[in-house]
Amino acid sequence: MAEKKKKRMAIIASKGTLDMAYPPLILASTAGAMDCEVTIFFTLYGVDIVNKKKFHSLQVAPIANPAMPSPIPMPNIIGMLPGMTMMGTSMMKSMIKKIHWPTIPELVEACLDMDVKMIACTPTVEMTNLKQSDLIDGVTLGGAAEFLNFALDADVTLFI
Repeated sequence: MAEKKKKRMAIIASKGTLDMAYPPLILASTAGAMDCEVTIFFTLYGVDIVNKKKFHSLQVAPIANPAMPSPIPMPNIIGMLPGMTMMGTSMMKSMIKKIHWPTIPELVEACLDMDVKMIACTPTVEMTNLKQSDLIDGVTLGGAAEFLNFALDADVTLFI
């Protein structure tokens, strides 16, 4: 009997804010738990999600994020005031803790435990003067061709 081919999910993570780090990591860890073969390609600001120096302290900016819930209704322009990013980040972390979601470091670890392949975009890493040693253990460097070799045969491809 032929072995059934695993479903494949390819994810591109291009944003490195706290609110944008959750979707690729939750989807990847869930797909991995469902026995899918998953690769995440971290490019541009998305590399912050796997940067050892940054992934513990990702922030969310309330400016240009009008869907961000607020304890009181306020115009989007308020997000430009000093301290609003810190307040927005604190508020989001509080909401995340209340519903018992894992932290970004915990989700990264879960992805690695599920054998999710994580590729940091080589040109982005070079452009931002990072080194392999700045990335979380288990993250590899690769370019578009390496990701596309996987993504071209993926059942699902997501750009987040």
